[in-house]
Amino acid sequence: MKKLGIILILLLAVTAYADEGMWLLTQLDQLKLKEQGLEIPLEAIYSPDKVSLTDAIVWLGGCSSSFVSPDGLILTNHHCAYGALQRASKEGSDYIKNGFLARTRGEEIQAIGSTASVLQEMRDVTDDVLGTAAGITDPVERAKKIDEKIRAMTEKIENGREDILAQVIAMYKGKQYILFVYKRYRDVRIVYAPPASIGKYGGDIDNWMWPRHTGDFTFMRVYQAPDGSGATYSPDNVPVTPKNYLRVARDHLKKGDFTFILGFPGSTNRWRTSNSAGWNLKYNFPETVQNFQEIIDILDETTRDSEEGRIRVASLRSGLANTMKNYQGQIEGMTKTGFLQKKKDFEKELMDFITGDRKLKQKYGDVLDRIRDQYAVLAETKTKDDILGLFGFANGTISSLAGQIWGVAMERAKPASERNPGFNEEAIDRNVANLHYQFYNYFEPADKAMLKRVLTRASALPAGDRLEKLDALLAGASVDAFVEKAYAASKLTDVEFAKTLFKKSPKELKALNDPFINIAAAIYDEQEANGKRTEVFNATIQELRKEYLDALYAWKGAGLYPDANSTLRFTYGHVAGYTPADAVWYEPFTTLKGVVEKNTGVEPFDMPAKLGELYENKDYGTWMHPDLNDVCVGFTHRCDITGGNSGSAVMNARGELIGLAFDGNYEAMTGDWQYDYDMQRTISVNIHYVLFVAEKFGGAGFLLEEMGIN
Repeated sequence: MKKLGIILILLLAVTAYADEGMWLLTQLDQLKLKEQGLEIPLEAIYSPDKVSLTDAIVWLGGCSSSFVSPDGLILTNHHCAYGALQRASKEGSDYIKNGFLARTRGEEIQAIGSTASVLQEMRDVTDDVLGTAAGITDPVERAKKIDEKIRAMTEKIENGREDILAQVIAMYKGKQYILFVYKRYRDVRIVYAPPASIGKYGGDIDNWMWPRHTGDFTFMRVYQAPDGSGATYSPDNVPVTPKNYLRVARDHLKKGDFTFILGFPGSTNRWRTSNSAGWNLKYNFPETVQNFQEIIDILDETTRDSEEGRIRVASLRSGLANTMKNYQGQIEGMTKTGFLQKKKDFEKELMDFITGDRKLKQKYGDVLDRIRDQYAVLAETKTKDDILGLFGFANGTISSLAGQIWGVAMERAKPASERNPGFNEEAIDRNVANLHYQFYNYFEPADKAMLKRVLTRASALPAGDRLEKLDALLAGASVDAFVEKAYAASKLTDVEFAKTLFKKSPKELKALNDPFINIAAAIYDEQEANGKRTEVFNATIQELRKEYLDALYAWKGAGLYPDANSTLRFTYGHVAGYTPADAVWYEPFTTLKGVVEKNTGVEPFDMPAKLGELYENKDYGTWMHPDLNDVCVGFTHRCDITGGNSGSAVMNARGELIGLAFDGNYEAMTGDWQYDYDMQRTISVNIHYVLFVAEKFGGAGFLLEEMGIN
């Protein structure tokens, strides 16, 4: 990892606070962790050659988790298993609402669509990647060459094996590249999930808020084939025996205790310029909030009288609501703190320094202007691009599926040299084999309403931005009539039929005269043009952002961690409360008493009666916190996390499991853009509450025995 110590990045704050940072595993020796309170050697956390805590950390794709037993048992958040619980549910068996417990291995149910990946190797490949693009000045061609090199490297490592995942990830916006190789297991099963009245207690009302009283956890188990390969589900598969698993802390947390997290944070924007911040504050965040709220309203209205419908859309609705509230918090936080103006003031100081030096001015003097110009180009086609962006995620399962089918056919029809670098027949075959997963979220009334909404918005585009081929397809018909006729006429709702279409040519697809395929064909040219614009913007802005980072380094010369990008990171901090407003102080611990106090008997504060009985009888087992005289439910600490960290293991100074990270606090929603030492907190569920619920409420004491807890 020779370049990790020399490639530096500057955050807005210029120098890191203690407790700040989402650090690469190879940067731990920079952090003076022993002085902060760590009691174990750094190699116990991460070692490329020896067994370490990192070997117990599991990536679930959009969430994090960890092995907690020698028999493949993993622990993650309830909301991370939400989609799997939804897909396993059906009318009369609602595992989200009622929870689930497998008392034997044979009763464990598939976490359909879930995979579990464990890091095997990481190494710097910067020279190999950048060397392939040496001398290329055109940013688009440079980006294509780099993508081709990365694809060749990863395909060679994977060698057709679906249980090996290789990724080459850009750090510092392409100043460095690191290869990550994972063992991927494709048989994950649900073991114990509490009911939503515990696992999602407080619902959207309490989401991102403190004090919090949510038991956000689920146990799952990872299986492999008898030969050790990460095979798909089979009754013959056996539990994985991990290299390492986490041991549970029996000591109780106290204020000021050292904590650390290992997990997979998704993305942050801490080194972005005011242009990016302003674009998101003015356009992206408000429009996403509006879009998501309208879709949520559609889902609620169309499933109001259908239990099947509510189950079908549960995961989609939950994800939309979670992201929407996050963006609402970012808007509020940016506005309240004057974040955008502070960014501009910071950049003025930077440019004053740059222009004061002749060589630096020549090199970086116009970098902010050139970045601003790129956003101006983006704004020119924004009205049309916004509508095109709705096709593919907001237009319903069937219309989205048609877009995939048509896109594959059109890409395959191109000469090989002109195809998207990511086009891969093996990947298409895998997607086709898994196509049925898309239908787990399909509920026709909601699907129709979503498509009607998108087509109505497209029909309202102003002159000059019209989607002319789509207008011709509708031919003056009302959107409602067109959509109703489309669903009555199409065979795409049959998943097996849909699978057969991925091998057909554009001519063969057109001959079907399927209304959804016709929609996809009508907007394809516009989407291609949009894709080209995006390609140019992304390639150009990446090069400019690297220049901006260089300018920052020339000014301050302070190096820190790269922005989050779904790679395994370390973050640390101490248990602490905070002051959210004048004359208000939040303690860092919540208790079972608080669960009872919030109970109204009405969702989302519908505490199970049995939980109330355990509280009334003070039947806490061995899980009572002696200082709180109650079971500790959740706690806040200064660890620095973002989306993707959900389910991450929280450990104490001795590397013992003390909880699961599941949220950040609303008052610090600008944390993806800047770190706030005084305000930003991670919200975690206490491991003792997890075990209390599993043992005393769920009757899953055998899981504690498996974890080595006597």
